[in-house]
Amino acid sequence: MKHIQWFPGHMTKAMRMMQADASLCDGAIYVLDARCPASSFNPKLKQVFANKPVLYVLNKSDLAEGTDEFIKIMKEKGVFAVKLNATQSGCKRALLEGTSKIIAEKRAKAQAKGYERTFRFMVLGVPNTGKSTVINLLSGSKRTVTGDKAGVTRGKQWIRLDGFELLDTPGTMPPAFENQTFAKRLAYVGSINDDILDMDDLALELLSDFAAKYPERLAERYGITDFTSPLAMLDGVCSRRGFVLRGGEYDYERAYNAVIDDLRKGRLGKICLDCPADMLDLKL
Repeated sequence: MKHIQWFPGHMTKAMRMMQADASLCDGAIYVLDARCPASSFNPKLKQVFANKPVLYVLNKSDLAEGTDEFIKIMKEKGVFAVKLNATQSGCKRALLEGTSKIIAEKRAKAQAKGYERTFRFMVLGVPNTGKSTVINLLSGSKRTVTGDKAGVTRGKQWIRLDGFELLDTPGTMPPAFENQTFAKRLAYVGSINDDILDMDDLALELLSDFAAKYPERLAERYGITDFTSPLAMLDGVCSRRGFVLRGGEYDYERAYNAVIDDLRKGRLGKICLDCPADMLDLKL
């Protein structure tokens, strides 16, 4: 699989904007994908708020497994973290409690001086982690544009809520992927623009990784019995799903698109592409 690199011009502009606006904010809500929480951590974004409190939100937890273990590791590192499914209104309370914790000291100081103030949070993360959905959850309405592909939000948006304000920002990748394993996992979940990827190679890599970690899922979903190679597994997908062209040849394009879509839509079950050791190595 070729080297993955994606940092279009709008991301350069977004990083400059976030650095300029950081001084206006009291803290940050950093949204990670619970299916790959370590892979979706961009250290360049953390640098924007190096001296301010951050709440880490492991979103899409309904599609993930093992999230509690990652939360535990993060808390042991001394940071605030919550797991969330931002599409469920019942998760709003946990999110509000988390934001209150990270600015508790600032609020206490303001109250000691006899005044109430509006707190501001920047919402950030790599593309397609659900930043806008988190904001819509907090606001109780569809205040921002959301989508299931990378790069929906392109400019900043201030959203005024009861007692605080949120700054929605575009999803931003690191300028260079030093860890190509992390980059590949982000590609699996749709955080990298599909247009720059070789989707056939990506699907074969995905089958290979799944065969190592979740072989029973592949057997259940696609009836795969031959795990000797990614191509053999893709043949199994074509056979089970009826992806056959005129003349009897397998329709590999439909097969690799189906595999990737099944992962992203949760049809392969709850997963976690990262391991706890990946989180231990991060400087949160």
